[in-house]
Amino acid sequence: MKLLRFILYALAWTAAALCATWAFGALYFDFPKAGAFAAILFVIALLAIVIFVRGKLLKLGIILGACALVAAWWLTLKPSNDRAWQPDVAQTAWAEINGDEITIHNVRNCDYHTETDFTPHWETRTVRLSQITGMDVAINYWGSPWIAHPIVSFQFADALPLCFSIETRKTIGQQYSTLEGFYRQYTLIYVVADERDCIRLRTNYRREDVYLYHTLASPAQARQRFHEYINTVNVLHENPRWYNAVTHNCTKAFAPSARLNSVYHGIGAFSLTEKPTKCSIRITPSPLEGCPSPN
Repeated sequence: MKLLRFILYALAWTAAALCATWAFGALYFDFPKAGAFAAILFVIALLAIVIFVRGKLLKLGIILGACALVAAWWLTLKPSNDRAWQPDVAQTAWAEINGDEITIHNVRNCDYHTETDFTPHWETRTVRLSQITGMDVAINYWGSPWIAHPIVSFQFADALPLCFSIETRKTIGQQYSTLEGFYRQYTLIYVVADERDCIRLRTNYRREDVYLYHTLASPAQARQRFHEYINTVNVLHENPRWYNAVTHNCTKAFAPSARLNSVYHGIGAFSLTEKPTKCSIRITPSPLEGCPSPN
């Protein structure tokens, strides 16, 4: 009985410590203006509770209650599309659907000189669902083999391919941090781009490893996935959503099981070819027509 009680207390205090750690980060990163000061005050208050409050259950209850208050405040933070965004995510895509014809606004097609030196271009393109012939998936790695970023490219019989890349939308001066990604620092953006922008940026200028998978999705399946992406793009254009490194990231939104709500969802199930081909670095600005295998 004593052993069981000890185990329960240990689990409860472990949970309290994890909650307190998360609450500290929420205050530090997301509290307006004086985040570090608020986080330090929170730690001091918790230490005072541990030292001066009598009774283990009472201490535990107060600590968990304090964390719950921080969580309640944190959940009130709302994302916005009206901020000083970095040039490559300054616009959000949106689409007009007219039967078979879809007109997509703010398609990114930047003119890159280096990764950070580029001229932003935002285009309007009109495509037809009936002309979608298939979809490819590009997976790029920029460091650890355990971390990758997926990009979906839809192929058309009568138009250039269109890529969808699910990314963090960062403000001017903001850098991506995995730790900050657990909090409300970034919004989620579906970048709709030309292949020469979205993929060539990663092969030519970031020098990342990119592998192209030609999927076995039928044209009908590809059209359904494209329509799902367009619906999500339109929702995010009007109702921004927070990015989260665990719950709402590029892979979760991409994966078949991801359901942000009745409208936000991933591309659904599909099959890949057995082996990917590694994208070579392309110097010319011609459209990508599939990446050749390395020698």
